[in-house]
Amino acid sequence: MNSRSGPLAVVAAAVLWGTAGTAGTLAAAGSVSLAAARLVLGGALLGALALVRQRRASGGNVPMRRSLIFGAAAVAAYQLCFFAAVGRTGVAIGTVVAIGSGPVFTGLLSWIAGRERPSGRWALATAAAVAGCAVLVTGGRGTGGVDAGGVALALLGGLLYAFYAVVAARAIGGGMESGTVMGVMFGGAAVLMLPVLALTGPGWLARPGGLLTALYLGCATTGLAYLLYGRGLRTTPVATAATLALAEPAVAALLGVVALREHLSLVSWAGLVLLALGLVVVALPAGTRPPGTPAPETPKAPARGRH
Repeated sequence: MNSRSGPLAVVAAAVLWGTAGTAGTLAAAGSVSLAAARLVLGGALLGALALVRQRRASGGNVPMRRSLIFGAAAVAAYQLCFFAAVGRTGVAIGTVVAIGSGPVFTGLLSWIAGRERPSGRWALATAAAVAGCAVLVTGGRGTGGVDAGGVALALLGGLLYAFYAVVAARAIGGGMESGTVMGVMFGGAAVLMLPVLALTGPGWLARPGGLLTALYLGCATTGLAYLLYGRGLRTTPVATAATLALAEPAVAALLGVVALREHLSLVSWAGLVLLALGLVVVALPAGTRPPGTPAPETPKAPARGRH
């Protein structure tokens, strides 16, 4: 995979994640139970694919790293923190804080772990994308009276997301196959989320509509999406990938307008445009100028020629 296709793979993953909310409306299930089923099915699929791939390649077991076990725990804990935050703050604020803080935490953690300082362009583009995400989701409405504990849970969710993204990126950068990394982390998370699914009432899975929805969420928005995300991490810095993943709420909003006849205010549309501009800038390859930026003046060659 070349460096240009990496960001495309990440954005494709974010597009799939963005369809989850619309698809979830087709199942008569609680949000926590739905998320647990999605992770259990998707994680089981990723784990099985990793096991088959590894045995075909070397005839051995899937390699395990302690960091990937912690990553699996973070994947499961993120789900619980996110839905707990949404329950206390509401969908809009919980989503903005959790998803919006993810790229910031990812940039900081990747800087600490890899000693790679994020570029100024990344910082500005990420700030624009996060601001656009906030305006898109909230519609410019105020956030007075927000539950502080819920915001803290959402921030913890953003940190957990950043942690497992950085863990995955470092394992892939260290030579592990991306599908194996995702299989280990999400397969482990599936095992951890099984009790949650059992306790939240999985009876809705017995209905055809519920089962089909869960299969789509598990296979497409988790299994396929994280395979694409892992492939993207092969050539895309994890901080950049986390920012590109902000395409998820944009896709969800557009699907809400098209499929669910939802209405976006003019302010929300402005936020969508700002988010899109931030994603375009952060996706540009290093050394590429953003549109509208004048070319630097070419220095004159010394009279004596090149050194």
